[in-house]
Amino acid sequence: MERELVLNSWTLPDDLWDRIEPLLPEYPLFAEGGRPRVDRRQVMNGIFYVMRTGCQWKAAPAEHGTGSTLHRYFQAWVRGGVFLKLWKAGLMEYDELKGICWDWQSIDGAMTKAPLGGEKNRAEPDGSGEIRQQAFRAYRWRRRSLGSDGGRCQHA
Repeated sequence: MERELVLNSWTLPDDLWDRIEPLLPEYPLFAEGGRPRVDRRQVMNGIFYVMRTGCQWKAAPAEHGTGSTLHRYFQAWVRGGVFLKLWKAGLMEYDELKGICWDWQSIDGAMTKAPLGGEKNRAEPDGSGEIRQQAFRAYRWRRRSLGSDGGRCQHA
């Protein structure tokens, strides 16, 4: 019985499924035969399982279908706008129950420095000192000829 409770906690209740089902696309049956489609409720249960737990698609329980199948349906339903319709329907239902003040809305955001981002004017990393594939000499000062002005002069 305890195992049933764990499995049932991840399934959609009937009343919620009755509201979601009309938003899902209908798939035609092919006369040529082929593999039958997976039950859409089973797929939606699997997608919600992955979304709630954060697990990988391949780690979803087998009773929901394979991870590849769940991910394929998820991608198709995202492209088809199923989850956008579901979100809008949820907003409208909440608006009817509690009310949403549509005149005033705000978005909350914060701009902060990355925790390990380093200082703005930090020292440059030690590099090889090469510029355009040309290495500097081991000594960094300019070499001058012995008789040049301002440099070392050779006296007679």
